[in-house]
Amino acid sequence: MAERKFKENNDKLLEELVIDVKSVVKVNKGGRQRRYSAIVVVGDRKGKVGLGIGKANEVPDAIKKAIQDANKNIITIPLIDGRTVAHEAIGHAGAARVIIKPAAAGTGVIAGGSVRAVLELAGVRDVVSKSLGARTKLNMATAAMNALKSIKTAEQVAELRGKTVEEILG
Repeated sequence: MAERKFKENNDKLLEELVIDVKSVVKVNKGGRQRRYSAIVVVGDRKGKVGLGIGKANEVPDAIKKAIQDANKNIITIPLIDGRTVAHEAIGHAGAARVIIKPAAAGTGVIAGGSVRAVLELAGVRDVVSKSLGARTKLNMATAAMNALKSIKTAEQVAELRGKTVEEILG
């Protein structure tokens, strides 16, 4: 997680963060064939975040493909007070499981590895996270994205159920 860039995308400023670049070797009859795989997160720190992977024969090409993939997979998450998530959420991907919980103002982002990158670029400033199961970077980032996708505000739940917000909140 070292590289940060800014890119103009549809009149919005998106920040890019390379989570992982790894070398993948395929053994053929003629010898070893080396390729590179990159995992990238893009976000505007205001509720939009995307995750993408790219594979190519060179590292810059793999990163470029991952950025394009991430821009295609952008989701919007509701932020409460512009700083935290609405409720606890659990995301699964492969054997990885990520729990995301809202936190009080001033707590900061308590998360590790690729989950931290996803939450920071999404614009979440106060959150507590716990990673359970596998520790692969791609599965943890995907599980964090799945958890963020499942978050709904009280207004959204009320609309889905055909009730008022006061009835939902009790």
